[in-house]
Amino acid sequence: MSEAEVAARVEALAWEIAPRIDDETVAVCLLTGGLWFCSDLMRALARAGRHVRFDALWLASYGDERASTGRCEVRADLQRPLVGRRALVVDDVFDTGLSLSEAARLVHDAGASEVLTAVFARKPWPTPRAIEPQFVAWEAPARYLVGYGMDAGGRLRGLPYIGALD
Repeated sequence: MSEAEVAARVEALAWEIAPRIDDETVAVCLLTGGLWFCSDLMRALARAGRHVRFDALWLASYGDERASTGRCEVRADLQRPLVGRRALVVDDVFDTGLSLSEAARLVHDAGASEVLTAVFARKPWPTPRAIEPQFVAWEAPARYLVGYGMDAGGRLRGLPYIGALD
């Protein structure tokens, strides 16, 4: 997917999300992969008239491997109070659903009044997942993707486009 296609999908998603949130909403970026998408999404939301707050949550379930470990480790917790606020959890890719499910639970437990989820890419998965994101920019193929936050052992995250390694 080209850089221009990535930008167009983020812009379209922002306009889809904007009516569901307000300026008190806290965007919770899942680090590290979600940083690229979240940054672009927050700018696109501003163009759509929404000036949300920002926080981050650092979870790890892959490390430098291509397969999930099956458990989610919290490496850095939320910094901003969420009690009574809507939260928008933002991540780069949705595959197993483990990170997004854990993040939504943590954000809910932190007192968010509503937890919405947005991902750039949703990959097909052979078994049911515990959670499905409300907002998806791109239905991705079942391939090993890199770029725009997605990595191979910590490399290639910074590509402005998305490529496949398989």
